[in-house]
Amino acid sequence: MTWAENSTVRATGRLVIVAVFTATAIQNCASSLDSGYRAPGIVVAAVAGALIAWQRVAWYVAPVVITAATGIFGWVLLPLLALVLFDLTVQRRTNIALLFSAIAIAVTAFAPAQATPQAIEISAMIIILALPMLAGMWVGHRRKRIAVLNDEVARLKHERSLGEDRARAKERARIAAEMHDVLAHRLSIIALHSGVLEAKSATLPAPIGDRLTLLRNASTQALSDLRDLLGALHESPEDLPTRPVLVDVDDLTEQARAAGQDVTLVVDGTSADAPVALQLAVQRIVLESLTNARKHAVGGSVTVRLAYGPPVTTVSVDNTLGSASSDAAPSGYGLVGLRERVLALGGEFEAGPIDEGGWRVSARIPHPHPVEQDWQEK
Repeated sequence: MTWAENSTVRATGRLVIVAVFTATAIQNCASSLDSGYRAPGIVVAAVAGALIAWQRVAWYVAPVVITAATGIFGWVLLPLLALVLFDLTVQRRTNIALLFSAIAIAVTAFAPAQATPQAIEISAMIIILALPMLAGMWVGHRRKRIAVLNDEVARLKHERSLGEDRARAKERARIAAEMHDVLAHRLSIIALHSGVLEAKSATLPAPIGDRLTLLRNASTQALSDLRDLLGALHESPEDLPTRPVLVDVDDLTEQARAAGQDVTLVVDGTSADAPVALQLAVQRIVLESLTNARKHAVGGSVTVRLAYGPPVTTVSVDNTLGSASSDAAPSGYGLVGLRERVLALGGEFEAGPIDEGGWRVSARIPHPHPVEQDWQEK
């Protein structure tokens, strides 16, 4: 928070300014009146300064009092009148400020001539009153502009938050659809083989036949439940994400090279023992990173590093600086979706600039605890 945004500092600064202007008006009264500091003008100047400093009174009280006092005592109270006119123009009450200044100048113009030539005094008043009003108009316009910009920033933040929420929901739906297909395939295999064995249950002991029937019924019911669950996650058929296709990372990098990207792939380990959900997450991270590099870092190089576990699999995609593509679409919420996917798997996700310039997307995804090991421990 800057000093201008700190309400306490601003209030203290205003009191100091009011005190300085009030002291100036009192000094003017003391130097121009025979009665010195006991002159009525000094008392009026002190009261007027208090009215300006005490902001709990109605906004029109201080301008009316100070304008009337300026008409009575003349130029000696101009500092306080200038301060009041500045406040009015800052509050976007420019017409009222012009009215009060015109009244003060008119009263001075028709007052009995004093030691200073009246024409010079009026000209000086016009200049002295015009400058604070111009400054107040500028400050008022700037404050209004800042308020509009703050509202716009708040609106954009809200829209960004809503977009991120939609991206997370979409990624969850994508994960659900992908895992539906993977699990449906495996359950179908279980149901198929259990059905084949059940058909030959006549040659098997009765308990085994009963277990096979139970296994087939359970796998069939699980397939139906999965289908119902996936349908509940989507409001309309067009919202369904595309079905997952396990593509090897080597194929993704080859496709990127064919599109003209400079891609280097470094792989440690094999994906054979990695869970399908983890493989799909790695695939999405690499694909999204290559797509972003192709859109926002044309001419730069991309390095993909993969280290398969267990116990964890790490993936890192670095791209050097490049130029943005002329037909690149505005940044979306792909990274938000990637983060949601990695966090859903209990992993860690990071994306941001690197010291050498460019961008890095990295993730660390743990492997699930083997089921066989759980049974052995039990």
